[in-house]
Amino acid sequence: MKPETPAFLNVERSVTGRRWVDRLDPAAARMAQAIGQQTELSEILARVIAARGVAVEDAEDFINPTLRTLMPDPSTLVDMDVLAQRLADAIENSEKIGLFGDYDVDGACSAALMLRYLRAFGLDPACHIPDRIFEGYGPNDAAMDSLIEQGCTLIVTLDCGTTSLGPIAHAKGRGADVLVIDHHLAAGEHPAADALVNPNRPDDISGLGYLCAAGVAFMTLVAVNRVLRERGRTGLPDLMALLDLVALATVCDVVPLTGLNRAFVARGLDVIRAGGNVGLTSLAIGARVSGPVGPYHLGYILGPRINAGGRIGNAGMGAALLSTTDEHEALAIAAKLDELNAERQRIEIEAVEQAVATADMEIGDGEGPSVLVTGSPQWHPGIVGLVAARLRERFGRPAFAIALAPDGGGTGSGRSMPGVDLGAAVIAAVAEGVIGKGGGHAMAAGITLAPGQMGPFRAFIDERLRAAVTAARVRTALRLDAALTARGATPDFVRDIERAGPFGAGNPTPVFAFPSHAVRFAEIMGAGGHVRLSLSSGDGANLKGIAFRAAGTPLGDALLKARDGQRLHLCGTLNIDHWQGRETVQLRVSDAAVPG
Repeated sequence: MKPETPAFLNVERSVTGRRWVDRLDPAAARMAQAIGQQTELSEILARVIAARGVAVEDAEDFINPTLRTLMPDPSTLVDMDVLAQRLADAIENSEKIGLFGDYDVDGACSAALMLRYLRAFGLDPACHIPDRIFEGYGPNDAAMDSLIEQGCTLIVTLDCGTTSLGPIAHAKGRGADVLVIDHHLAAGEHPAADALVNPNRPDDISGLGYLCAAGVAFMTLVAVNRVLRERGRTGLPDLMALLDLVALATVCDVVPLTGLNRAFVARGLDVIRAGGNVGLTSLAIGARVSGPVGPYHLGYILGPRINAGGRIGNAGMGAALLSTTDEHEALAIAAKLDELNAERQRIEIEAVEQAVATADMEIGDGEGPSVLVTGSPQWHPGIVGLVAARLRERFGRPAFAIALAPDGGGTGSGRSMPGVDLGAAVIAAVAEGVIGKGGGHAMAAGITLAPGQMGPFRAFIDERLRAAVTAARVRTALRLDAALTARGATPDFVRDIERAGPFGAGNPTPVFAFPSHAVRFAEIMGAGGHVRLSLSSGDGANLKGIAFRAAGTPLGDALLKARDGQRLHLCGTLNIDHWQGRETVQLRVSDAAVPG
């Protein structure tokens, strides 16, 4: 039997119940040594890169991801050539084009991409973003009718449409052409669209299934530009200037930051920092973002504000903000989204408290279900995805949160964990008649329940995913990249490590351990239950830290108990905090353990 990897810092069980292990296995450790010897990269940066499966010959390219080396020919996507030709025809003939997007960040960015591109040709496309509550996900007959009645002869669906057989057939029956640009899992019959570009359709072998919808939309625009160029058209839009939207969508849709996605985010961040999009700039100002915008700001500060419109406000606000060139309009929309986000946070906190209490009772003193399925008639349908994410985070297993209707039906969202394909399980539930409607991808899914379906769905999803969840939870050991001291956590060190970014799903942010550091201060701050703290090493250096939403958890309790100087092994990720022209490093604490 293969011996178990030694525990990092001998932590067999942390305060959150996890074993700490070195992210580098012996083979990766040898690769890290080779990278350090054959490049000018620092020792710890070499460790970070090697731990992510990068070979020595690829190290330099990994820290400098470029579209030139990573962008494939868009024609590798099934139906791309047909779609690009039809969209190019519409541009050349000045057709009225209708856009139908989704109400999340990816949908808003995809719609804004297409709006900005088409407006560059002097076109005035119509755009419909469905209301999450009254219309639900994807095209519907009434919305298609509205676009056609506005004179649209071509309708493009973005981040949706793959499973919308009825509404697309309806639009076709009324004489409109329909193009689908999507990335959601496709199963069964395809809609009767004029073209369906989706790297996750079963017959697509492009290998680009990890792209978000905005990434697919960007590749579409590359293909359309090529067609127009071949037809002799000049003065084409600068697509590189649109990569800010692709970066935002890629981070917020939590797709893997590997391959082409790394280049999208790296280059897109450069565009964002240049301030070319007045909508994003206004949103950052309103959110009081200081310092250079990074993936964290996209995923946790800007993205949630754009989502707030689709969750509890006007679903079209995100696309409008991201596509406008009017500074006054951008500031007004950004301010409204900021208000909606604050309201969303209040509603979310109340719902999460209820959901956690319900889950605690469901789990009890045993192992509990492999997938949590909770619901309440008091929950706003726009925040159930956030509730599911908090449950997944708190209990270490996939979770669904459902906003129940008075008749017992409802709409819900699920969030998964690595190694557990939630979207495929939901599609199977639809196929077997367990639920009426649902779909998604590996890490997230949406469902619609008819009265009486919640119990059967709970039983189905638990049985379907139990083995996968059990295997995934076995792999939940906390993986650390290296050990540091508070003195070593400098802004220059963080900047060096960020060269291995952008970090996110598929390229995890490096986790560093701080062995036997004294907790000099800890307190609960804010309505979200964050715990802020200060830790120091034996040489007197100090490092400030924060543990998000830790109040009332084993981690929060351990930090507060140790606040008078008790020493703990602490671990987490590092970021540079910019405030009034000063740079300080902050540790985002993810776990702790008692030394020895």
